[in-house]
Amino acid sequence: MADETIDRDETAKTGEEPPAPTTPAAADGLQFTNTNRWGTRQLVILALMCAISVLLSFIEFPIFPAAPFLKYDASIMPAMVSGFAFGPVGGIAVGIIASLIHGILMGDYPGALMNVIVVVFYVTPAALIYKKAHSWKGAVLALVIGCITSTLGAIAANLLVTPTYMGVPIEAVIGMILPILTPFNLLKAALNSVLTLLVYKSISNLITPKKKQVKGR
Repeated sequence: MADETIDRDETAKTGEEPPAPTTPAAADGLQFTNTNRWGTRQLVILALMCAISVLLSFIEFPIFPAAPFLKYDASIMPAMVSGFAFGPVGGIAVGIIASLIHGILMGDYPGALMNVIVVVFYVTPAALIYKKAHSWKGAVLALVIGCITSTLGAIAANLLVTPTYMGVPIEAVIGMILPILTPFNLLKAALNSVLTLLVYKSISNLITPKKKQVKGR
């Protein structure tokens, strides 16, 4: 109390506020910054997206008459929705975890590896673009780029995984790139992108994190 009285008296005489007390961190030149880490709510949402992705992975059907053995499922869509809401790390995490769970349940480890590659190629560029251009046009541009890169990733995955783990000659895989693999994967990515736009627009206000910003961040 005596110190406070002295400070008030000095302020009254000089008209200046006394200097703020110096903390040990300030004295050492340290600065606290915001880490913007995900909170419990965001982690719960990501876990829910993983569960939805796993469920969708079991709902598959052919969409390309020229290759009925190639089937479509919407399991990658929750990964892209998560990428739009939480950034590429969140989207990739959802896609990888869901792919691994499906691979373990079905004993399809080559398929899981291929899905992981496609998820990385699909979500990463799209989520980064949408983070910079956070608008409807930005989302459309991001998904168009994602369709192209995911198709390239799928072709690369087929060239790498199919001959190595499935015993298909690489010449046969190369022969399917233009007539089968490219159109099928473009169509698959386009369907996932349309679903992403519809779903994300509907639930974005519910799942997008509201991060507390700190001065200097």
